[in-house]
Amino acid sequence: MSVIVELTLFPLDKGQSVGAFVARAVGIIRESGLACQLTPMGTCIEGEWDAVMAVVDQCFQALAADSDRVYLTLKADWRRGRVDGMAAKTESVERALAQGLAQRKEDT
Repeated sequence: MSVIVELTLFPLDKGQSVGAFVARAVGIIRESGLACQLTPMGTCIEGEWDAVMAVVDQCFQALAADSDRVYLTLKADWRRGRVDGMAAKTESVERALAQGLAQRKEDT
C-alpha cells in the first residue's frame, strides 16, 4: 500500500445534520475492502493510489447524485513501498509519547 488519504466529504445543501450522508460515504469506503479509519473530522483510507482515488470518486458521486453542492477536502501522503502505514504512523507517535513521558519522569 502506498497512499494514505484523509477524506472529508459532505453536502452543503442538506441542513446542519449530515451524518446520514457521511455514513453513505463511509459505507462505500468500508465496502471497498481498503483499510480505513473513521475520525470525527474525516476518514483515513489506505491503499494503492488508483484504488483509493476510485473510492474517493465513488463517495463523491454518491453524494452528488442528490445534492447541488458537495464540500470535499482530501489530504494525501504517498510513499513508495509503505505497508500498513496508518498503524505504523500512529504507533510511532505513541512510542514517542511514551518515551517522552518516561523521560519527563526521569527528569523530575
